[in-house]
Amino acid sequence: MTKTSLPTNLVKHTSKNPIQKFLINNFYVSLTSTINDLFPITILDAGCGEGFTMNKLTQLKLGKKIEGVEYSKESIEYGKKLFPNLIIKQGSVYDLPYKDDSFDLVICTEVLEHLEEPAKALREMLRVTKKYLILSVPSEPLFMLSNFLRGKNLSRFGNDEGHINHWNPWSLKKLLEKNGIKVKKTLLPFPWIMIVGTK
Repeated sequence: MTKTSLPTNLVKHTSKNPIQKFLINNFYVSLTSTINDLFPITILDAGCGEGFTMNKLTQLKLGKKIEGVEYSKESIEYGKKLFPNLIIKQGSVYDLPYKDDSFDLVICTEVLEHLEEPAKALREMLRVTKKYLILSVPSEPLFMLSNFLRGKNLSRFGNDEGHINHWNPWSLKKLLEKNGIKVKKTLLPFPWIMIVGTK
């Protein structure tokens, strides 16, 4: 299997590029410190990919029960090899296999920009959380511009393949509030937006 055919999330997290590694590490510092402040016992990672975020939370002992849902069977297979102790279920963010109010915290990082119906996914995540949501997406146009300036995705003006939605902090906040999520905190770990919301 060639490197270009690997899942994009896997490529991103295993990149040797020092800038990429710095940005991802900075993202995780923001995410983990935010989660730590919320004291969740149960956490769901909706659209967890191969489980990199779940593994980070497990290492830092953030939460006692952490589960993930991922649509891509290929990503789940990689996840089982990389992190065999994680619980990753195959499923859709549009139809999470859990009862209402199942988790203290639902996180969804770098997923909404890929979805044809992000509002539907937001309402489903809101259904299964008891308290909190943490959502992150690329901050536009900064994300595309930073890609373009380092020579990535030039033919698409810096837009990553598969990114069909684009938000800035204000438009993302508007989307969340429109779908019943109360925005409590907005963080901007360049080049992403991270929002903490509640029911």
